[in-house]
Amino acid sequence: RARTKKPIYQSTVRTNKHTDPVWEVRWNNDESTGTLNFYSISSDGRVSNWFLLKSKLESEEVMELKLMSGTSGGEDDETSLAGLAGGLCFDFNMQTEHLFLVGTEEGRIHKCSKAFSGQYLETYEGHTMAVYTVRWNPFHPKIFISASADWTVKLWDHNSRYPILSFDLAQAIGDVAWAPYASTTFAAITSDGAGGSTSGVVHLYDLSVNRNGHICEQKVVKRAKLTHVAFSSTEPIIIVGDDRGGVNTLKLSPNLRIVVTRTEDTDPNK
Repeated sequence: RARTKKPIYQSTVRTNKHTDPVWEVRWNNDESTGTLNFYSISSDGRVSNWFLLKSKLESEEVMELKLMSGTSGGEDDETSLAGLAGGLCFDFNMQTEHLFLVGTEEGRIHKCSKAFSGQYLETYEGHTMAVYTVRWNPFHPKIFISASADWTVKLWDHNSRYPILSFDLAQAIGDVAWAPYASTTFAAITSDGAGGSTSGVVHLYDLSVNRNGHICEQKVVKRAKLTHVAFSSTEPIIIVGDDRGGVNTLKLSPNLRIVVTRTEDTDPNK
């Protein structure tokens, strides 16, 4: 808009900016507020809602990520709260918009609500290292997936504290994404190939074909770390980003893009 490097909006100490790295931001699709706004999550342990006003950016705290200490899976009365957990990723449920998931540095996943900012609705146990991505399934609002530095991708039902399925990719996983055309297909990215040399690999899974392993594995780049993966919403294409500034596009072969017939029950836009 203007030939200047200065941003139009910028968070400041006065607007309660994050004090640690911000790992993910998401636009708020709820138009009832009447103002453009988005959410952010940071290693400082806060989820914030930011409003784009006429001349400034204002924030509202949505959740403080209380750090849970104690034995994994122990009783509530044996678990104490101390400090804040570093937030790394989040995702909002498309059908129940007040529900959202948070992945943390210590490996826990929390289910939260915009209406209850002081407590978790549920905590999911299973990962032993940082959770880099959590994503709700676009077809089934009770199902979500997670990717972690502990080399695993896990599939969950949000009504159960423990994973339904777990896939060990033998390398730290940078990101995972659901396909927009089928409820059982997802892609994950790892930073190291089977040979041990640093490279970026995309793994494609279809649970309707194979529930135990991937149906396709493709090396994308050499001597670079893959950072993000995304499916095109309209074309049979996967886009992958790397830490050297590259954006790589991959076209899915016909056997990897079997489209499901959407009904009123499975259409995520209904």
